[in-house]
This record gives sequence, C-alpha cells and structure tokens, in this order.
Amino acid sequence: MDTKVTLTDEEWRQRLTPEQYKVLRKASTERPFTGQYVHVNDKGVYTCAGCGAELFTSDTKFDSGTGWPSFYAPANNAAVVEHRDWSMGIPRTEVRCANCGGHLGHVFPDGPQPTGQRYCMNSCALKLEKSAS
Repeated sequence: MDTKVTLTDEEWRQRLTPEQYKVLRKASTERPFTGQYVHVNDKGVYTCAGCGAELFTSDTKFDSGTGWPSFYAPANNAAVVEHRDWSMGIPRTEVRCANCGGHLGHVFPDGPQPTGQRYCMNSCALKLEKSAS
C-alpha cells in the first residue's frame, strides 16, 4: 500500500472488532495460545487487520512455543516500524504497521536463523491471505 491510512478514533472503532481495536490502537496483547494463527501452517501472506498492508509471509513463520504467531522476518523492511517500549518496566522493541501505525506485537533477538529475530505478533492484528501453493 502506497497511501498511509489515517483514521479518527471513531473510524477505527467502527472498522475493527473490540479486540482488534484494543490491540492495534491501544497496544494491548491477546492472551497466549488464544489467537487464531498460533498453530496455523497455511501458505500465504499475513496482512495488517487494520489496513491490509502486507506484513509477513508464511515462509518466515515458525513455532516459537510462546503462544503467539512468530516470524523471523517481515515481508520487507519497510512493512513494519520498531520503537523502544518500556511499558513493562524493561526495554522491549515494539513492532507497528508502517502503513497505519497499528500495534502488532514485539520483536526479540532469540529467533531462528537466518535473522535470529522473533517477531511475536498478535493474531487479531493480522489477517492471513491464503495462497494456493
């Protein structure tokens, strides 16, 4: 997506489910092992549930055992933006959609190769666009 998505708070509330709103717009976190994509292995592209921007591909998804869908890399470096997050009293790196600013989850330096990164995402912040192959 080339055009940034900017909506009012009320427009976001109308577009998203209550859970998606809490996660994407208020940086909440869904409970572990409750999201719809935790154990999904279907092929396709994971897009932002808020704006439809392409974020991750199934080729980079792996089972981290943490209870959230995890990826070792975004679809491309411009798909997400990272910010330092101190909300839990310890430094973490928050991941947001570069297109709409929606909170997706956090990235940690304990993932598999080739990147060593674990993009730990909230299922409700994502939408899987399945592919045939």
